[in-house]
Amino acid sequence: MKAPCIAVACLTCAACATAPSAGESTREVSVPVAVTCQPALKAKREPPDTDEALRSAPDLFTRVKLLVAGRLERISRERELEAALRGCTETQAPTP
Repeated sequence: MKAPCIAVACLTCAACATAPSAGESTREVSVPVAVTCQPALKAKREPPDTDEALRSAPDLFTRVKLLVAGRLERISRERELEAALRGCTETQAPTP
């Protein structure tokens, strides 16, 4: 009776020894991380078409020149800001 019990015990131990181990495995997981975007922008200049500048303009032609220059400067500034914003959103887009 001892012999079959010993045989069963040996087979059980042998089965445990040959079972595949779960083991530890390392996996790399890509998770997008939010990063603040701080583009280097030029300092905002005082527009040439301020109220004071328009009041002190000697004639209508000079006032119109100041208004056009102010508008062109605002358009340029807006393009610069849009480009910076586009650069921030493109760099932060998650890659599949």
